Amino acid sequence: MTGLALLAAGLITALADVLGRAAGWGALGAGPRDSDRVALTFDDGPSERTPELLGVLERHAARATFFVTAPACAAHPEWVRALVDAGHQMEAHGRWHRHALGLTPWQEWAQVRWHPRAGQEGRLLYRPPYGGHSPLTRVLAALAGRQVALWDVEGRDWTPVTASGLAASVLAQVRPGSVILLHDGPAVTPELLERLLVGLRARGLRPVSLAEMPPRRISWRQGLGRLRTSFGLSPHF
Repeated sequence: MTGLALLAAGLITALADVLGRAAGWGALGAGPRDSDRVALTFDDGPSERTPELLGVLERHAARATFFVTAPACAAHPEWVRALVDAGHQMEAHGRWHRHALGLTPWQEWAQVRWHPRAGQEGRLLYRPPYGGHSPLTRVLAALAGRQVALWDVEGRDWTPVTASGLAASVLAQVRPGSVILLHDGPAVTPELLERLLVGLRARGLRPVSLAEMPPRRISWRQGLGRLRTSFGLSPHF
């Protein structure tokens, strides 16, 4: 390839990730803003932390959506069963926990096609690891019959911030219809979840799974707002 062709390919690749992940156009995002519901979602599990999370959710009579990976499901089949038995929603986070830009096209096809509920009726969701997109992600998801599901509030439980600090940040951002991203694995997440559930109830918000909300496709206007937020600007026009 010539230098110009390489530059063009690089720009297309970068643009696909920005538009697919940051703007999120066409993916499932937040739910109705006139509702009292917010969706709790957990990526990367199941893990040794799953029973703690299930215990917190049970105490608060809350349901959530778990985006699981193939290796984690193989390593912890008992917690896969526990998630289902507890009535939580289980969706796909990929065959590998790798950014889409680190996968070949045939690997990404395998990544998108894998689902813990493959073969069942109903809408099957896929949340790309890191929210990452390649130029093929949306095309492959459509071909596989998957809908990409993103979020609008990030718990940032992978950072060294305390549970109280993380909870305060999330609660300051959350609105009716928000989709909150948490992770199944970090030691801080069970305490963070406990604080969030208390805080959400105090604000009159009801934590539910994505299926119970349900999420809506991210519009052009909403996507522009997401882009502005990702660049540190006000999301409002």
